[in-house]
Amino acid sequence: MKYLCLVYFEPQALSALSPSEDAALTRESLAYDQELDSRGQLILAHALQPVSSATTVRVRNGKLSTTDGPFAETKEILGGFILIEARDLNEAIQAASGIPLAKLGSIEIRPIMDL
Repeated sequence: MKYLCLVYFEPQALSALSPSEDAALTRESLAYDQELDSRGQLILAHALQPVSSATTVRVRNGKLSTTDGPFAETKEILGGFILIEARDLNEAIQAASGIPLAKLGSIEIRPIMDL
């Protein structure tokens, strides 16, 4: 079964890291992606551009509108995602617990709906 691991963190927590800590976190994250890949669990992983680059699209009564930024103001932002393959939710939780940014933020796990 496929699960999407949504990686959330507070931007201040990330910006508070020293350049060497930030580089180490990036190396650790890429290494963990490789570990998931070697276990046959990694489907796709990407970090996202800063929330300031987001655009929200709405269509109401046939009229398109766009807004700069995210849909809602929150302390934690969506910073990236990892799409994995896991036997069940327990295995997905184990995989998500190894994501390095879980130490700074949170990982939301959502099963992919087969349509």
